[in-house]
Amino acid sequence: MGRIRLQVALDCSAYSLETFILTNVEPGTTIATDSWESYNFIEKAHCAHEKSNQGRCKANQSLYGVHLVTSLIKRLISSTFQGRFEPKYLQNYLDEFVFRFNRRKSKSIGKKFMRMVQQVVVSTKINYSEIKWDLDPISEYYAT
Repeated sequence: MGRIRLQVALDCSAYSLETFILTNVEPGTTIATDSWESYNFIEKAHCAHEKSNQGRCKANQSLYGVHLVTSLIKRLISSTFQGRFEPKYLQNYLDEFVFRFNRRKSKSIGKKFMRMVQQVVVSTKINYSEIKWDLDPISEYYAT
């Protein structure tokens, strides 16, 4: 398995899937999917499309990578976060998972560090005023 990309989808419409694929997949790439109708636009996106009928395949025979990544994410949510996480941060959790997954075979710690620095530089900036802290207990402590 190679590199992955994950994005939270608002729905499973052809429009949402097409937006993701056009943004993240290079033309000429072969895309393997199940035979769901919302993927019918893929041929128009200048990509090869391999459809598999999941009902006729043996367990774990088709789309192995999709099933593997899905099970790893389920494990992350159920064990690491114990099912407790804010849905508004789901994309951040997926981004971290993708970062770790795509670098799982990297032998150079220096390259990993440089990639993290690059990600920090291009990430969304948060101002101090945007950080919300509950300072009431602290201010009460210092007031006495």
